[in-house]
Amino acid sequence: MTQGRVQGSLLAHVAAERVASMAHTLKPGTRLGTKSDLRQGVGVSVGTFNEALRLLQSRGIVSVRSGPGGGVFTAVQSPIVRLGNSVLALDADETSVADAVRLRDALDPLLVEDAVWHSSAADIAAMREPLRAMADAIRAEDPTAFTRANWVLHARIAAVSPSAILRSFYCSLLEIIESHTLFVVPIEQESLSADLNERYDLHASLVQAIENRDSDKAQALIHAHNTSATAARSPSPLTPEPLLERGAGRIA
Repeated sequence: MTQGRVQGSLLAHVAAERVASMAHTLKPGTRLGTKSDLRQGVGVSVGTFNEALRLLQSRGIVSVRSGPGGGVFTAVQSPIVRLGNSVLALDADETSVADAVRLRDALDPLLVEDAVWHSSAADIAAMREPLRAMADAIRAEDPTAFTRANWVLHARIAAVSPSAILRSFYCSLLEIIESHTLFVVPIEQESLSADLNERYDLHASLVQAIENRDSDKAQALIHAHNTSATAARSPSPLTPEPLLERGAGRIA
């Protein structure tokens, strides 16, 4: 990260903390003001304030509404699930989503094995499409878009399985996870690019192993995918303590 980006990130965190301090004294749903008013109040540029808003929204502290009477409002806290290096902010009970992730992880090796032996050239091409979307999300530094593209990749791997029951159950689990996820945020913003690139490389290697019909390599990769987790870090003032930490795998 360049010095300019580091400085911008620090200013965004300071601006976010100032807005958060106001929000914490008010009831959920209270209007804090327009984006322009708040930006001028904290004295930062438009880009820096937008980054501060992303931080605040990702932590469930504020919401932004457009249209007449819109602006920045204190948010009702969303349930969250922390898995690996990221947090899922949810619109539903976190327990059901965490359970769906655990079950999905348990089924991944079966589906990967099916993909190794049953994938056609067209199937591999279909898997590479979400990989390209994941690469685009890395360039945009958008962990939510990255994760959603990743779920598409997993669905396309599952679609290859000759077992209709396995395909259906797995895709139902993905639907539970995806439909209740509002957004995804890294635990440490500074490590976002490195973390997304690491996850991209793992999934690209997985697709290559499937194409090569290398079962051992594919199974080793999906095992790494489902068991690689980072030790929990101390939460920052803007990061709520996770309501639930279940499963060792990453969210994608």
